[in-house]
Amino acid sequence: MAASTPFPRSRKLLVLFIIGAVIAAYVQLTLTPYRNWPFGIFRNQVDMDVYRHGAMRWAHGERVYNGPALGRLLYTYTPFSILVFQPLGWLTKMHAVYLWSAAIFATLWWVIVTSFRSLGYRMCWQLVVVSGCLVSILSLLEPVRTTIWYGQINVFLMALVVWDLVRPGESRLRGIATGLAAGIKLTPAFFFVYLLIIRRYRAAATVVATFATTIVIGFIAMPGDSWKYWSSEAFNSDRVFPTLRVASNQSIKGALAMSLGTETPSTLLWLVCIAFAGVLGMVAAWLAHRNGQELLAVTLVGMTMCAVSPFAWGHHWVWFVLLAVYLVHLMIGFGRRLQADVQWGRTAQWRPLMLAILAAVGLYLAVFSWLKSLRGPVHVGVDEWRHGWYAVGVFMNTTPEWTHWFTSQPYLWVFAVTSVATIVAWGPAALRELRAAGSARTAGPVSPNR
Repeated sequence: MAASTPFPRSRKLLVLFIIGAVIAAYVQLTLTPYRNWPFGIFRNQVDMDVYRHGAMRWAHGERVYNGPALGRLLYTYTPFSILVFQPLGWLTKMHAVYLWSAAIFATLWWVIVTSFRSLGYRMCWQLVVVSGCLVSILSLLEPVRTTIWYGQINVFLMALVVWDLVRPGESRLRGIATGLAAGIKLTPAFFFVYLLIIRRYRAAATVVATFATTIVIGFIAMPGDSWKYWSSEAFNSDRVFPTLRVASNQSIKGALAMSLGTETPSTLLWLVCIAFAGVLGMVAAWLAHRNGQELLAVTLVGMTMCAVSPFAWGHHWVWFVLLAVYLVHLMIGFGRRLQADVQWGRTAQWRPLMLAILAAVGLYLAVFSWLKSLRGPVHVGVDEWRHGWYAVGVFMNTTPEWTHWFTSQPYLWVFAVTSVATIVAWGPAALRELRAAGSARTAGPVSPNR
């Protein structure tokens, strides 16, 4: 798409997005009332409180990794992140919740606007309004709602990667924001592999240099905590959760633990599975990048990162926000082609648009925050919950047994379908070009006397 492509100015489309946003806000605030503790969207914030208490413990001269930071909850992020979270320790919990939640919504809007801009759309008031409507609509996705509800950091890390890798144009600073994201939480370091694959070696080196700098800063500021973290805690998945066999673990290792009924699935089987998933996702990302679809490429890398991680909570999959924006972009493009086609009445001309609409609806339903009636007592975080309606992913709900193949791990299925669809769309053309290039090298230069 050209860099000067105007965003749709259709009043009907704008009204449709506004209606969707109003309905989403109504559903968000009434079905799980925002005043209801602890199920309202702003009434938990336990993870943000863990960040806050970790920051306060260090500020008061205590060792952060020697015990729980809050209740029974451990602090699991890097020493550098403790420095980043210091401002939260200066606020009361109430003020921290207000500030953190507002920042998540503002960052979501910025990510959506930046994603549309990366797809070539000009900045205009229609794009601003539609992006705001999408914030409301997409906040009902389980990864997004749970990120807000827990006060998680996922949206901010995604924003750093989007700013770093998706924004158009070249920059010598590319890689710094991704390195900072990895310095706060290790998983974004996976984007280093992607940068190597697409041969952006300078950006990859910048990621490593920035990440290393965050480690050095951590050692300077808190040598004892840094030594403990990097020598024993960094790769201990038990600090995230004591068991792999939990429905919320939407990673391949979690899927193996659940399907095989074991806390310790075969390491060899897991390595084989993540190798296959890694190749699938990164080949798809390379094809998307090769065809100028950088937003889709980064989305695929983000989903691959979650799939191959030993433990991936549902809220780690905020990359579905970028996938949703890309599907909206496809619907806009196919709709414009349909309007411009003189034979728009032919059924075949509608197929791409209908497929894009079905994909968007399927994504929304697969990762939606479904309601579940919770009957306790159930311990979560530092509190005991006894009853109430709880917004959860489909993987936490009771579903018919014949659907378990999908409902137990819907996020992995979204990742697999997106990767396969990308490979089907652009793989054959890439193979033909590679074969042609190989044939040209084999033939060598043609002699003029031949």
